[in-house]
Amino acid sequence: MYESIVGALPGATLSKRAAIGLQIAVFEVGVLLFAWIYDLWSAVPAGTAAVGVAAVGSYFMLKLGGENRRLDVAESYYRLLFGSSIEVVLGVLAFVALVTHLFVTDPATVGGPSPAAALLPFDVATPDVPIVEDLFGPAPPAAVVFLALLVLWDLCYRIGTSWWTAVVSLYRELRLSPGPGTRLRFRRLDALNVGFALAQLALVPFIADRPVLLLAMCGHVVAVSVVSLTAIALSLRAE
Repeated sequence: MYESIVGALPGATLSKRAAIGLQIAVFEVGVLLFAWIYDLWSAVPAGTAAVGVAAVGSYFMLKLGGENRRLDVAESYYRLLFGSSIEVVLGVLAFVALVTHLFVTDPATVGGPSPAAALLPFDVATPDVPIVEDLFGPAPPAAVVFLALLVLWDLCYRIGTSWWTAVVSLYRELRLSPGPGTRLRFRRLDALNVGFALAQLALVPFIADRPVLLLAMCGHVVAVSVVSLTAIALSLRAE
């Protein structure tokens, strides 16, 4: 889906570098412009980190798409990876869950003990206000919330892509037989997926006092890393 958006801009033929640069510029200019208009400079670090992670995800998806199409493997692998659109479904589910938490669960539980905090191996501070209010004030401007949700959808879609890529990679190693010359290149793509997951830890400082978001983020990173590294280990063993 991301590749089709990049290729659908009317009258423009963008290189990968240009497409990612344009994305960073548009989002970051929006972050800085709204910070200036509404005096929300305290939200700039979190917004910039989110824009940066989204840009890393864009690089990952363009690299994943381009490299995969040049590798020799069964057609079923490509149908699952490119033709199923499962990553969109996963991204939508992640985004809806996030919005529900931001505007329902988090405000309802703020100021009290969180059951999620008991699952963490360390103590976390109890926030006094919901995270939306903490970032954007007690009356968040509509334009700021719109941009924030747009960037968060961008992140959720990339997270969904990362999930599905890891699952399909494991399927490839368990059920298919990539050629000997392609295994190393597949392993590099799996390692790239792990790298993207780890890059998302840049958001942890901004949710360190939010147990639910912290658990979701760290659980996602661990899950993608374990599945992708398992695919890499199976590939090495097959050789």
